Amino acid sequence: MYFSSRFDSGFQKQLEVTFDIDQGGLGLPDRDYYTKADDDSKKTRDAYVQHVAKMFQLLGDDATKAASEAQTVLNIETKLAEASLTRVERRNPERIYHRMTVAQLKELAPAYDWAAYMEKLGVPQKTDVNVETPDFFSKAVNPMLTSVPISDWQTYLRWHVLNNNALALSSAFVDEDFNFKGKTLMGSKENLPRWKRCAAGTDRVLGEAVGQVWVKKAFPPSAKERALEMVRNLEAALTEDIGTLSWMSAETKKQAIAKLNAFINKIGYPDKWRDYSALEIDRGPYVLNRVRANAFEKRRDLNKIGKPVDKTEWGMSPPTVNAYYNPLINEIVFPAGILQPPFFDAEADDAYNYGGMGSVIGHEMTHGFDDQGAQFDATGNLKNWWTDEDLKNFKARAECVINQFNGFEVEKGLNMNGKLVVGESIADLGGLVIAYAAFQKAMAGKPRKTIDGFKPEQRFFLGYARGWATNMRPELARLVTKTNPHPLAKFRVNGPLSNMPQFAAAFSCKTDDPMVRAEKDRCQIW
Repeated sequence: MYFSSRFDSGFQKQLEVTFDIDQGGLGLPDRDYYTKADDDSKKTRDAYVQHVAKMFQLLGDDATKAASEAQTVLNIETKLAEASLTRVERRNPERIYHRMTVAQLKELAPAYDWAAYMEKLGVPQKTDVNVETPDFFSKAVNPMLTSVPISDWQTYLRWHVLNNNALALSSAFVDEDFNFKGKTLMGSKENLPRWKRCAAGTDRVLGEAVGQVWVKKAFPPSAKERALEMVRNLEAALTEDIGTLSWMSAETKKQAIAKLNAFINKIGYPDKWRDYSALEIDRGPYVLNRVRANAFEKRRDLNKIGKPVDKTEWGMSPPTVNAYYNPLINEIVFPAGILQPPFFDAEADDAYNYGGMGSVIGHEMTHGFDDQGAQFDATGNLKNWWTDEDLKNFKARAECVINQFNGFEVEKGLNMNGKLVVGESIADLGGLVIAYAAFQKAMAGKPRKTIDGFKPEQRFFLGYARGWATNMRPELARLVTKTNPHPLAKFRVNGPLSNMPQFAAAFSCKTDDPMVRAEKDRCQIW
């Protein structure tokens, strides 16, 4: 169960934070790891049971008892997995929005004492709740609460307390946790050095305290201003692009531009820093510091319920190398961590920066108009602002992207899941198109320098590809393909670029070259 900002669908009102209840409770990365019958899935489940048993043995249980406990965990998690929505199903916002009163929640799953649970958390019971996955609770959790023995639930909960804290315990637990999650699931050969794990843990719970110091060293005001200029240029390019779309009516264009104009832009770091004075950190056991930090964050979230959404709050720390679009607030957010090389270099030419950071900015902007973002209006309401014909055209163009990515082979017998990655792939393609248009405008009247033997148009695409240069082990590639809405890095490059005549022209590609799609096969949305 978790909490997030939610609001009434279709109503123009001040957003307020709502208590959110969702499916969960699994130890493996996804429901499909429990439900699929292929050999690879079976081997992973067997390895998981062995791992759980080893962890119980580290707690002091004998081998026979630990093996039995591990099977109990798998049995309960399998039942929860079978009742869970798939990741593709969850991409539809309508599937995970079910606003209820607390009385309706009690009626949905009466075997659970919701009143006592919410009272213990300090959640007001007069407010409505959003039950993201009602069938999970009514058809799985509710009957299981009476059919599964209390002793089995105790074993299950004991495991999850251990699993959630294993990386902060003694080395035996840390090593076994890595053996399964790192080696088996991701193919990693060795764990990260301790200092890197500690730094990541500090950023996770004290991100804005660390970030406040870090941005003074790594993100001067001049870099923030240049990044903001790029955002404005890309917004202008997207506005112009929307105005020229042949498949969209004037009525829908007006709504799209209104949404774009309402974007909240957050660059680098928050205007106000988070207060950590209530969080106790001492030189005692690391795991207890983590427990207190998690409790601090949980209290901070719970205290938001029923109050207006704080639109100034950030969902990532300043040093994070990432970015995001939030449809509930209609905001695009770029932490200072990604406004660094290779994505953004204040000393580099416009071509390289627009290909790198410009495409990231365009990507997040386009998320406002991907298969999910397109269902939210300018104020963040889940509301249809499309004409029927325009929505039909949009879905047909999105289907083109789905089909293309379905055709990308990860390894024999495993392809990308187009329906899972369609949102990110629409954003990649649209972001590149918009970034390229903004780049061309930024170059107007400037000398066109050849750098390292490459013309500006070529450096634009090299700047984009550079951001996705990576190595990935086969195990991690499989994990990402099955669970992540982002395509593998090589397909994030080859996919969108093969749809762009601009890329073919920049590198003088021939019509039959592998990176050139026939016009009838190209995908184009924005």
